[in-house]
Amino acid sequence: MYQRNRIYISPEEQEKIKNTRILIAGAGLGSNIAECALRLGFEKISICDMDNVEHSNLNRQNYTSVDIENSKVESLFSRLKSINPNAEIHYHNVFLTENNCSEYIENIDIAINTIDFTSNAPFIFDEICLKNGIPILHPFNFGWAGCVFVINKWSESLNSIVQNDIQPEVSIVEHIIQNCKSDVNLLWLRDVLQTFKQEKGESSPPQLAPASWITAGICANLLFKLANNKPTKIFPNFYLLTAN
Repeated sequence: MYQRNRIYISPEEQEKIKNTRILIAGAGLGSNIAECALRLGFEKISICDMDNVEHSNLNRQNYTSVDIENSKVESLFSRLKSINPNAEIHYHNVFLTENNCSEYIENIDIAINTIDFTSNAPFIFDEICLKNGIPILHPFNFGWAGCVFVINKWSESLNSIVQNDIQPEVSIVEHIIQNCKSDVNLLWLRDVLQTFKQEKGESSPPQLAPASWITAGICANLLFKLANNKPTKIFPNFYLLTAN
C-alpha cells in the first residue's frame, strides 16, 4: 500500500509510523486528519466524539450525505476501514471531559486536540496529556489557510494567548495575524475576523473545505516528524499554510 511513499519515507520510518498510536479528540476537523494520517501509514488510530453528522458538516468534514444523523465516529471508522482493513482503528462515542480524559489517553503516543471551544475541555485535555508525557497537535481551519500548534512539555500553554473576555478562536486568530511572517499576506483573514466579531449572537466560526485538507496535510507531516523524533516548531510558534 505504501510503495509510492518511497524516497519521501524510508522503510524504517514507515514501520515507525505504522506502530505509533495516535488519539484524535474530535471527529470534525479530526475526520480529515484521520484519513490523511491513515493514507500516510499510521495504522493505530483512536477517535473520540459523541456528535452525529449534520448537513452543515458536509462543506468541510470527511463525511457524505448518507452519514447524516449517524454517529461521526462510527461513520469515520467505516470509511477508514474501507481504505485499510488491516488498520487498528478504535472509536469511542464519548465527549472527552476532565473526568474521563485519562481513560482514553492510555497507551497513546501523540494526541490531536480538535475539541470545540464550547467549554474548558480543550485546555483540560492538554493538561492531562502533558502530565502523561504526550505531545499534542492543535489544528485550526481558517477557511483558506490551515494552522497547527505543537504543544509539549517545552512549549507554552494555549492558555497563554486566550483572553477570558472573548472567544478562544478570536484570540487564536489574532495571535496568528500578529505573529505571522511579514511576507505572508493575511489581510483577508483580518477582514474575516473583523466581520465575524461583528456578527450578532454566538455563531460558530466560518470554515471551508480547503483549510480542512491543508490542515490535515500539516498534521500528517507533524505526526510523521514526532513519531520519528524529528524537530518541530513548538507553540507559541506555529505552522501556517495559506492558499489565498
